[in-house]
Amino acid sequence: AGGFALPTTVMPFILRNVRLQGVDSVMTPPARRAEAWARLVKDLPESFYAQAATEITLADAPKFADAIINNQVQGRTLVKIK
Repeated sequence: AGGFALPTTVMPFILRNVRLQGVDSVMTPPARRAEAWARLVKDLPESFYAQAATEITLADAPKFADAIINNQVQGRTLVKIK
């Protein structure tokens, strides 16, 4: 995911006995994932998607690839094929 950078090392967390926790959605069963996506669509306002994603054309992809690699893009980038 683009954005929400955390430029640090884990050493300060280890020294303070702090756990960094996350969510592993990769191993979640497909049916449960579909349920979660359906709930997000229902619960989040339409404006959320406008600010969280940028839609580009396939022709714009090379230009955006450079921006993504240089950490200049936040959120999701959706490539519209047609």
